[in-house]
Amino acid sequence: MNAARPFAFRALPQLLLAGALLLGGLAQAQPAAGAAYAPLQQLLASGKAAEALAQLDERIAAQPRDPQLRFLRAVALADLDRQDEAIEALLQLTQTYPELAEPYNNLAVLYAARNQLDKARDALEMAVRARPDYAMAHENLADIYARMAFEAYSRASGLDPAVAARVAPRLSVLRQLLATPGGR
Repeated sequence: MNAARPFAFRALPQLLLAGALLLGGLAQAQPAAGAAYAPLQQLLASGKAAEALAQLDERIAAQPRDPQLRFLRAVALADLDRQDEAIEALLQLTQTYPELAEPYNNLAVLYAARNQLDKARDALEMAVRARPDYAMAHENLADIYARMAFEAYSRASGLDPAVAARVAPRLSVLRQLLATPGGR
């Protein structure tokens, strides 16, 4: 793995999947609830983020507190490479609905893409606090810790030749781990 290039989480291409999960409890209580979002999710999945965003903005104007619509809007913004707006939308969502784990996970993905690993770690820790059974967030958190370890070992290695020799095997293992197939 190239140390300068931020690694991608498996969750990054699964932003939409996390959007479907956001409805978890709501969909069980209201079976038709998930169907209301399916056309928007299909637009996003087919690469029509601009069209989805226009429809989302219309629906959010009528239902401004709907967390699913707001989450899908953040996904659309990220898909359109409007990262600052996507981050702001997710931050607002976490402030309004701190009990939802998915916005924290996706916020972490955006932070990690910017190599803001401390912010990514903090967001993922909030995700696993909100939902301890959220495997994707745990996996992403482990990836963040691995990346942070890699960077710390790299810094230590550059400071002292004796340390460089000691940490070389660890750096090799982490480099291999971070370069495994699946987007890392």
